[in-house]
Amino acid sequence: MRYCTQCGQAVQLRIPAGDSLYRSICSACGHIHYENPKLIVGCLAEWEGRILLCRRAIEPRLGFWTLPAGFMENEESSLAAALRETREEACAIVEAGTLFALVDVPHISQVHLFYRGALQNGEHRAGCESLETRLYAEADMPWDELAFCSVRFCLERYFADRRRGEFAIHQHTLQPLPED
Repeated sequence: MRYCTQCGQAVQLRIPAGDSLYRSICSACGHIHYENPKLIVGCLAEWEGRILLCRRAIEPRLGFWTLPAGFMENEESSLAAALRETREEACAIVEAGTLFALVDVPHISQVHLFYRGALQNGEHRAGCESLETRLYAEADMPWDELAFCSVRFCLERYFADRRRGEFAIHQHTLQPLPED
């Protein structure tokens, strides 16, 4: 950030009084600009034992498979965001379930939340951010074509819980991949 969103003047990176982290602070009006992690919210929608996946039509990871998910909007609950993203990306209506996984991704300042849900009527099709949608059984899951580590974590835990016959809430912190 170079300029204040309140008055347009230049900002300086410094630690405000009573804080311990560097923040962008306006040199003119003193406004402190806090930058916080973004919430990515999605749904693990099941129909007759299979999970709904979307093939991404956008970057990052164009062409790879993911659970329907996206950025949570202001003035929206996380559950409402998961249901909205499922409608937008897979044109699917889901009966909401419970929170299933929380994945912290600190190296890109994101938190990924996934809810369980039941796909209604089995109907789905590609929305504007998807090339196609498909229902996958565990045995047919495109593990090598999954777009994100958080999605893999979520699916692995889901199938393990389903085999056990008991679902839990799972939390995980992803570490950055080592650079070559």
